Amino acid sequence: MRAVVCRRWGGPEDLILENVAEEKLGPDQIRIANKATGVSFGSSLLIAGKYQRKPPFPFSPGTEVAGDVVEIGRAVTRFNPGDKVVASLDWGGLSERPVSRESNTFALPRGLDYAPAISLPLTYATSAAALTWPHLLNLQQGQWLLVHGAGGGVGLAACEIGRILGAQVIATASSDEKRAQAKAHGAQHVIDYTKQDFREAVLELTQGSGVEAIYDPVGGEVFEQSLRCLAPEGRICPVGFASGRIPKAPANILLVKNVSVVGLNYGYYIGWSPHDARLECFPRIKALMDRLQEWSEAGRIKPTISASYRLDQYVDAFRAVIDRKAIGRVAIVP
Repeated sequence: MRAVVCRRWGGPEDLILENVAEEKLGPDQIRIANKATGVSFGSSLLIAGKYQRKPPFPFSPGTEVAGDVVEIGRAVTRFNPGDKVVASLDWGGLSERPVSRESNTFALPRGLDYAPAISLPLTYATSAAALTWPHLLNLQQGQWLLVHGAGGGVGLAACEIGRILGAQVIATASSDEKRAQAKAHGAQHVIDYTKQDFREAVLELTQGSGVEAIYDPVGGEVFEQSLRCLAPEGRICPVGFASGRIPKAPANILLVKNVSVVGLNYGYYIGWSPHDARLECFPRIKALMDRLQEWSEAGRIKPTISASYRLDQYVDAFRAVIDRKAIGRVAIVP
């Protein structure tokens, strides 16, 4: 099969499209005929050796896939050949027949095409976990939610899910097109943070009270300023650092305002950690994915694919993400 292979840390130009042998199937694994896979900012960090996970060389990047089951391991009970599925992967998505674990694989929602479906197992799942789990943002109807990086995949997902939950959603984004997409995905208010102080804009919208919840995939100065527009007893959830700078939370602000920083590494729950917790966490993840499937089939969430590329156009796909040209997700369709 063809696969995009990483043999040394570097940029997308250092990857190689090769013919490789198929991975041997384990008892709890599923081989998938790849119909679509995603390229993300996290993938660019992974191939550069800057991500917290470092797969052994050689490996194929790509951590989500949608396609058809072609083979199952002897211990698999939830799927059969021919089933349409979405899955999160440890790696291997940029190949024609990747392998997933059964615990990381879920049914493709009815009526959803393969390409937009790649957003569900990681992008939408991350946002849904952050917004709904009680130990994280635990967003309630009528509360104010501030979403940063709203032009990206997790940001648009957070806007949609926040609106479904009945929140008042404020989104920040850097361009007219991204802000328009944020509104189309549920944000009632949008802020151009390149032209105005988003803290002042948020306090004006909330009549000085601040927001109860903040979803932050950006980090850096955005995180630091966000602390100052939280309402008392508010929560902020960092899920990534697209700005390139990891911020530090000043304890005095946390104390004085009675606010909480609640981090989410979604990878922990699906096996991306030294302690592989995917089996013990499966009931929680299955419930989350069932909820996303229900919302998708009801037309309440509509994942956005900004561009699709062939497998041999992987460099262009990575560049669209790295150069921040993408709105929503970028897909590769083998």
